[in-house]
Amino acid sequence: MSLKIRLTRGGAKKRPYYRIVVADARSPRDGRFIDKIGSYDPMKAKDSPERVVLDVEKAKDWLAKGAQPTDRVLRFLDAAGVSKRPARNNPKKAEPGEKAKERAAAKAEKSAAPAEAEA
Repeated sequence: MSLKIRLTRGGAKKRPYYRIVVADARSPRDGRFIDKIGSYDPMKAKDSPERVVLDVEKAKDWLAKGAQPTDRVLRFLDAAGVSKRPARNNPKKAEPGEKAKERAAAKAEKSAAPAEAEA
């Protein structure tokens, strides 16, 4: 059985509240879970101590048993000092898409044509 440490959504519409749970990887997001190890309230201020409440001992136990945290939960565990999150780098993120490159090339050609006619 593959275990995940992940978020389950609660709260009202446009007022999210998440529980940090350990669940079977095959169960749905808000479905059955094995253990609740914390909560995350994104509506609170970023510097508020109640924004992320995490039972560190339970998290360590589940990580030792082989549970894999999702990326967001891994950020919380890294902030709590339980686990290390490797730095990510995506250099292609800022590159424009294929269509945008084609439009830029067409625009450059169009602006170059009148300049050549004047010369």
